[in-house]
Amino acid sequence: MKQLKPTTPGQRGMSVVKTKHLSAPSVKKLLAPIKRTGGRSSSGRLSVRGRGGGAKRQYRLVDFKRKQFGMEAKVLAFEYDPNRSAWIALIEYVGGEKSYILAPQQLEVGESIIAEEKAPLKPGNRLKLKNIPVGTMIYNIELRPGKGGELVRSAGVSAQVLAQEGKYTHLKMPSSEIRKVNHECFATFGQISNPKHRFVNLGKAGRSRHLGRRPKVRGSAMAAVDHPHGGGEGRTGIGLKHPKTKWGKPAYGVKTRRKKKLSNKFILQRRKTIR
Repeated sequence: MKQLKPTTPGQRGMSVVKTKHLSAPSVKKLLAPIKRTGGRSSSGRLSVRGRGGGAKRQYRLVDFKRKQFGMEAKVLAFEYDPNRSAWIALIEYVGGEKSYILAPQQLEVGESIIAEEKAPLKPGNRLKLKNIPVGTMIYNIELRPGKGGELVRSAGVSAQVLAQEGKYTHLKMPSSEIRKVNHECFATFGQISNPKHRFVNLGKAGRSRHLGRRPKVRGSAMAAVDHPHGGGEGRTGIGLKHPKTKWGKPAYGVKTRRKKKLSNKFILQRRKTIR
C-alpha cells in the first residue's frame, strides 16, 4: 500500500496499491471491447442507478476454465485488469498459445503451472475437488463440472475445504457460508492476489467517477415525495421503525433469496451477517 501525502485536498487520506511489478497488456488478441450500458436495460430504461461515465476500458479474456488440460504453462507476466479487483497472469503453454488466468499469491514470473485431475498442491495449479486435502485454501471454483470457475474470484479471498462426503466436497466460503459442491468440479490451489485491495481509500469523488460510479443522494436529503426518508425540517430522522428503499421496500435485514431455490439443498450453513 502507498499512502499519499496531503499535498492537495483530494489526496488527503487517499491510498493506492503499488503496481510496479505489473506489466502493460502485450497480447492484443486477448483483449475485447466492452459496450457501455450506463445502467440501462435493453429497452433503454434505467435499471441500475449510479452507473455511467468512467474511464474507457477493454475486457481481458480471462480463462476461468483452463482449457489446455494436462499441459504445462509458464508465467510470463502479471497485469492489471480494470474489470476486476485481482491481478491477472499472462501464461504461455508448451505449444505457444497464450492466455490470461486469475493470479494467485506466491506465484512468480517464470514458474510453471498445470491443470489436471491430480496436480501438485502448488499456487496456480488447478485440480479436482475430490483430490484436494481437507483444510486447503482454494479459489476460482466451479459449480458445475466443466463450466469454468464461478465462485471465489475477488482480490485476496479464498475458500477452505472442510470435508469430503460422498460425491460432494464441503467448502467454507469467504462469506462464512458452508455449502456442498460436486467433487468432480475443478478449483485452483492458493489464494487470489492483491489482498490489500480492501484497504484502498479512493480519497476524492473524481476517482470514484473514473470507476464509472455516479453520485448517490441520501434519502433523508430528498423531499418527502421522492423518498420515504425525505421531508421534515432540518436534519430530522427517517421517522420509520425500519429503513426503506426509494420504492418503500425494507432496506436492511430482509431475506431476498427465494425459499424454493433449487440450490438451497447444497447450503449447509447460511452466511453470518455482521453489521
